[in-house]
Amino acid sequence: MHRSGATMAWNVFKFCTALRALGSIMILLVIGVVGVTYYAVVFNNYGPALYAGGFDFLTAFAVLILFHSLLVMLLWSYFSVVLTDPGSVPPNWRPAIDEEIGETNPLVGSDFNNDVPSDSSNQRIRYCRKCNQVKPPRCHHCSVCGRCVLKMDHHCVWVVNCVGALNYKYFLLFLFYTFLETILVTASLLPLFLAFFSDGEIPGTPGSLATTFLAFVLNLAFALSVLGFLIMHISLVASNTTTIEAYEKKTTPKWPYDLGRRKNFEQVFGTDKRYWFIPAYSDEDIRRIPALQGLDYPSKPDFNSQ
Repeated sequence: MHRSGATMAWNVFKFCTALRALGSIMILLVIGVVGVTYYAVVFNNYGPALYAGGFDFLTAFAVLILFHSLLVMLLWSYFSVVLTDPGSVPPNWRPAIDEEIGETNPLVGSDFNNDVPSDSSNQRIRYCRKCNQVKPPRCHHCSVCGRCVLKMDHHCVWVVNCVGALNYKYFLLFLFYTFLETILVTASLLPLFLAFFSDGEIPGTPGSLATTFLAFVLNLAFALSVLGFLIMHISLVASNTTTIEAYEKKTTPKWPYDLGRRKNFEQVFGTDKRYWFIPAYSDEDIRRIPALQGLDYPSKPDFNSQ
């Protein structure tokens, strides 16, 4: 039994190490897809169309403006997810009142030193035995990152980072702009893709045609896959739930953090509409909405009164 447990732990360690190594490759893959798409759209097709004049010029100009605008927002959101810490537990953090039961065996306040409060109803305090620290509400340990992450949603190999409280909005914007960009590229390259199967002569070298074909297929595949993720995360935001919590709360009769769609949305995107579509928050929202910091989450009044 001991040997089996040690073997399993070693396999998990190797799996996590492999995911860390895979991350750098995934970033290069994203850059590669963007590069192929950019070459196909700008250099092969719509860039040269700018010199044609007339309606072709107007079409190419509109496509290129929209393409570059979405590309800037996509890359801005993507690298914001990659470079932003998803949220770490502050040193020596201690809860005032525990708000949920953790996935590990939680300990009561008396199991810690005296500076850890414990309420009169003897509610349990979540504790991470791997990090050897108290866990805030909605916090989970990531085996790949090797630490606890505030309001952890999942570890994403595409961004080489965890998606948590401080970068979840950026991740959603990355999905949103990726979907719009891939739909635009798919639609703009569709006539050229259909021309592959026509009997007419297609202008361009074999290399440029192959690049256009590859860009169309890649963007169509990404558009369909990202659409599924986008729909899933929209439903999670609407119920104020993370991917991990959606699985865990199957056995929970009531979800205390569901405050209604509008307030749930504001806990991720803030209240300032000027910042909803960019990977940033206003200073006022950061001050007024503690949930954006990943440590304090309001819950339903009827739940607190129980």
